[in-house]
Amino acid sequence: MVMASYARVVGRTGLAASFLLIALAAPSSAQPAASLSNDDCFGCHADPGLTRADGRSVTVDRAKFEASIHGGLECVNCHVDLADTTELPHPEKLAKVDCSMCHGDVVARYQQSIHAHARADNPDSLAATCTDCHGTHDILPSSDPASRTYHLNLPQTCERCHGNPDIIKRGHIQIGNVATLYNDSIHGQALTRSGLLVAPNCADCHGGHDIKRASNPESKVYRANVPATCGHCHEGVLREFEESVHGTALAAGNPTAPACPDCHTAHNIQRAETVAWRLDVIKECGTCHVESIRTYRDTFHGQVTALGFTRVATCADCHNSHRIFKPSDPRSSVAPVNVVSTCQRCHAGANANFVKYDPHADKENHTRNPFLYYTARFMKTLLIFVFGFFGLHTGLWFAGEVRERRRRRNGSA
Repeated sequence: MVMASYARVVGRTGLAASFLLIALAAPSSAQPAASLSNDDCFGCHADPGLTRADGRSVTVDRAKFEASIHGGLECVNCHVDLADTTELPHPEKLAKVDCSMCHGDVVARYQQSIHAHARADNPDSLAATCTDCHGTHDILPSSDPASRTYHLNLPQTCERCHGNPDIIKRGHIQIGNVATLYNDSIHGQALTRSGLLVAPNCADCHGGHDIKRASNPESKVYRANVPATCGHCHEGVLREFEESVHGTALAAGNPTAPACPDCHTAHNIQRAETVAWRLDVIKECGTCHVESIRTYRDTFHGQVTALGFTRVATCADCHNSHRIFKPSDPRSSVAPVNVVSTCQRCHAGANANFVKYDPHADKENHTRNPFLYYTARFMKTLLIFVFGFFGLHTGLWFAGEVRERRRRRNGSA
């Protein structure tokens, strides 16, 4: 009867009144135990109507707690400020649970993360803490398919903040809504739509507890570290990239050398076989190789791709995608010893004479293409002369026609 009365009072008076009722109902001759048991705690906190004075619910689902990874622990193992007391009701405001009591190494890594630094800089920050990612009383091991940090579920957990426009704005997150970009990417589709556990999620690229800013040299997504991060999955590509002209320049500390995101983007990575991507990556090459893209667009190959077709050679068809070398390097696909076989990929009859064609011919470059340079100047001069001559001729003809018509009108008058 006491518990039934207690349950009715809880719904009306809240947490403080419920604890008071239990204290009054307890026999005065009862001997206090060493500490509160889980049964003591759930005597109040199992009630679905239990709230704090501010209206926030403090109900704990006992079944979920006991099924959680902490289900074998006592409540006071985490809420240590109640470990040495049996008095009820306890104070409404308790000390925050310190996860480092058991997970010291994990918390130490978290303290070095961008989330912890954001909270240190701004106590009101909404940056993620342990409970934001793992939950509170219903924490499950990451190997459990129902866990928030299970491989397939982690993007949804991160999306709660990184897909929330309000949090993005209040947190001044410059990269914006990365959750939507990821969900539309080849990685996101493979994970969330196809259910492939081998597809990378957020933690595979950014880390789990020690996520750092991309500008931090220790970050997994720091510019110089990105190839190694991507290489955890794309090992074959990493090997090709590392020995390429781009990879060696990046490893040497060249800040302008391209890394994986420069061509593939960071979160919105698409399949490289699609027509749209093959056309867009030409523009990406042109952001660094300005003169090369200009001369490429003047060629048949470049003009066809500008129309939206990829049945002709793009940058990667001639230079390769990741295994790119200088033309003077014998390993290069456009080195003199390899260029015939490279052209034969599309032009089966290509020979030594065929490859004399310059795919980046520049009519403005006297040194590289003297014949083309003078031919272009001649044609330009010829066009100016022809149009000038016939323009003058047409003008004189028109003036003469005007005079003739005036003469006829005056004569007929």
